[in-house]
Amino acid sequence: MKTIDTTVLAGYNAGIEKNRLRAGIGLIEFERTKEILLDELPKPPSVIYDIGGGYGEYSWWLSSLGYEVHLFDLSVTNIKMSGELAEEYPNVHLKSAMVCDARSVPRPDKSADAILFMGPLYSITEYEERILAIKESCRLLKDSGVLFSAALTPYSVLIPRIAAYHKDVSKKKDELDDPAVIAIIERALEDGCYINPERKIAKGIGSSHLHTAKALRDELHCGGFRESTVHGVMGGAWLAPNLNELLEREETRNVLMKTVRMLDTHEEIVGLSGHLLAVSRK
Repeated sequence: MKTIDTTVLAGYNAGIEKNRLRAGIGLIEFERTKEILLDELPKPPSVIYDIGGGYGEYSWWLSSLGYEVHLFDLSVTNIKMSGELAEEYPNVHLKSAMVCDARSVPRPDKSADAILFMGPLYSITEYEERILAIKESCRLLKDSGVLFSAALTPYSVLIPRIAAYHKDVSKKKDELDDPAVIAIIERALEDGCYINPERKIAKGIGSSHLHTAKALRDELHCGGFRESTVHGVMGGAWLAPNLNELLEREETRNVLMKTVRMLDTHEEIVGLSGHLLAVSRK
């Protein structure tokens, strides 16, 4: 198996995931994803594998609902940090948490009722390796089991920079004036390859693969899943000005989340969401 970009893994081992889902666009992603999970998951105490689950935000939440959750992640730091969430969930326990590659999970065939696949598909840059990871999830799922696969869209590296262009308060204000940044974005839009070694330009994620909704469905089909519904989990709400302030107020937060649901599966605009979530049945 080919390795994950070393700069990506180094970032995770430096703890960059911590609290990402608790503010701004991460909070929108977290809240909408939880809604979709509750709509599609079997009832507790079903067995859930959270593969590439970071430090376990979803794992601990699902455990608190009565599910048997096993957390797997390639980052040693993320697995260590997962124990820190225990304080927020008294009398709740993960069934297990271990360092593991999504392409080779040491669990029996047909041993999970559902799998969360929230990080591997954009962290694994080679097509053949992503298909391996999807096939591994298919192996692990029971018949009629459900897979939740997250992906980043290629539009997510362009649209925020348009919104911030020459806006004085933004760190991204001048990035579209840089030919190197434009070249990175053009490549991502062409074939999904986001090539950003060592994050020297266009700061953010390291080299990754970005999916359109169609490309995501196609890969899941090649990996063994017949049909997938793709959700745009952030809609256009992530572009709202003063986003953190709006999310702090219940009234405006509810309005933004309503707009996310309104655009959720509209094929013509689903790519506007920075994150996609595919729901696939075995």
